[in-house]
This record gives sequence, C-alpha cells and structure tokens, in this order.
Amino acid sequence: MKRFTLFMLLALLLASLAPAAGTARAQSAITLTYANFPPAATFPGVQMERWAKEVEKRTGGRVKVKTFPGGTLLNAKNMFEGVTSGIADIGNFAMSYQPGRFPVSEAVDLPLGFTSARVASLVLYDLIEKYKPREFEKVKVLTVFTCPPTNFMTKAPVRRLADLKGMELRVAGTSAEVAKRLGAVPVAMPQSETPEAIQKGIVKGMISSLEILQDLKFASYTPYATIANLPVVSFAVVMNKSKWNSLPADVKKALDGLSRDQAAWTGEYADRHVQESLAWAKKGYQHQVFTLPAADQKQINALLSPMVDDYVKKVSAQGLNGKQIVADVQAFRKKYETPAKETR
Repeated sequence: MKRFTLFMLLALLLASLAPAAGTARAQSAITLTYANFPPAATFPGVQMERWAKEVEKRTGGRVKVKTFPGGTLLNAKNMFEGVTSGIADIGNFAMSYQPGRFPVSEAVDLPLGFTSARVASLVLYDLIEKYKPREFEKVKVLTVFTCPPTNFMTKAPVRRLADLKGMELRVAGTSAEVAKRLGAVPVAMPQSETPEAIQKGIVKGMISSLEILQDLKFASYTPYATIANLPVVSFAVVMNKSKWNSLPADVKKALDGLSRDQAAWTGEYADRHVQESLAWAKKGYQHQVFTLPAADQKQINALLSPMVDDYVKKVSAQGLNGKQIVADVQAFRKKYETPAKETR
C-alpha cells in the first residue's frame, strides 16, 4: 500500500511538471520575420536564406527565421520604417535608395575604385564598426554588404564613352549622378519595370551589377555589357530595436558572431555569381562584353571624382568628418585588396 501511494505521488508529480517543461520549451522557441525587397533568386535574397539557415544552426534550432522576399511584406521604400515600427522583425534595404539619410554608409557608394563585392562588403562592415553612426541608432545592425561594382547593360553596344551620350539608362541611388556625369540620361524606375521599358524604348539599358543578367534574365533584354567598375550599392540588414533587446544573451551572441562572416560570404557569393551569370548569358544569348579603352576609363574616373569632393563637403556641413571617412574607406579597401595583410 505504501509503495502504491508513493508510486501515485510520483506520477502526479511528473504529470504536474510536464506542462511546465512544455511551456518552458515553447517559451524558448523564437520566430523572427525577415523582409526583403529583391526577388528570391537575386543575391540579396540568397544571402537572406543563408543567414536564416545559419541562425537556426548556430542557435541549435532555437531560433527560426520566416523570410519574405520580393517585397511581399515590405518594399524598398518602406523597409526601414517597417522594421522600426515592428511590421517585420528584420529587414534588408539599400542605403543609397534614400540619399542623405545614411551619410556615413554612403561613402562606400562613392566612385572609389572597388573591383569586388567582397572587398566593398568588408570595407562597409569595418566602416560601420568604427563609426557606429547615428543613422542606425533606431535599429540593430545585423550585417552589411554591397553588390558587385555596377556596369552598363545596354540594348546597343557601348564600346566607347561617347556612345553613352544622350542614352536613357535605368538607374537607382548613386547611379543617377553617375549616369548624368557620364553624359547619359538617368531614368529612375523600379527594376521590375525595366524589361518593359527597354522593350518599349523608354530606356536603352541600365546601370547595375551584372548578376541580374541571369537572375532576372536581363540577358534577353540587354545583349551587351560594358565594364567600367562603377560604384557599388550598399545594403544593411537591420533588426527592430525592441525585438533585439528582448532576445536572450546567448541568441544575441550568436547573431553578432554571424555578422562579419555574413558580410564576407555575401560578397564572395556575389562576385562568383557575376562570373557564372556572364558565362550563362554568353552561352544562352550570345551576350557580348566590352571593356572601355584605357583613355576612356581614365576620363570616367576624372568625371566622377568630383562626387567624392561633393560628399566630403556635404557630410562635413552635417558635423561629420567627411575627409576622414573617405580616407578610412580607402585604407580599409587597400587592406582587403592585399591578401597577405588580411586576417579573417
């Protein structure tokens, strides 16, 4: 009888603990929503999915990330506000799409001679780490990266700088000023509207990074590309500040530990994918790539260099040390372009 009583008491005790254990497990599970504006096939979408998988792996499955590519939750224009207001926990956006709002970050989008997304992404990461700029004070920065250097993709061949004169080109962010200074006519429009605009002759091409030849099938609309190593476009992945503050310390540590690794991975992936896309476009569409004569490239550099001076004056008027910011960007670039000096 005593053994039966003890058995029953033990059973009751275990039964009372089971719901509590289940509740604790439920409370420890975390689901984060992540909004992105480019389509899933593009490199910002690919990096989003990679980040989500890494987070789940590094937290032992404790954190799940629900992704929303292609503007299905927030679009490019309302991404930052959507994150700060809590519509999405996390969002990815391009800083140069909102000129003047992210003055420190904009330095990386200047015509400074980047030749790879990996280098530019790590430079952007180091710049944000050093300055911890006020432009991000309302959010938690999870990672940053850039697209590969932008170039010309056109309906008619551009073999020389003179061929650009009067040519209508779809642009976004800093590319508008670049096109204008090089004699082209900048036309701002969403990338999704560009294929139809090219077909109708509204624009004759675009300035963008070359992986979209494959990812968005632009090889079928723009049979020519011209390499000019124009400015990159910077991106930031940010989290709602309240959501970040609510996370357990070990989860925060895991996300912070992924930050630089994600920047480097994204840059490397984007650079590699540009080469894959060029090969794909050549094989499937006989796509042709031109390189400008050295004299024309030198002229491009001369035409665009005043953009750096304009930036320094503009941000210095805002109380920032524009000259030092540019110097830091150049120093970081030199560091990462010299492999022997890099420490990963």
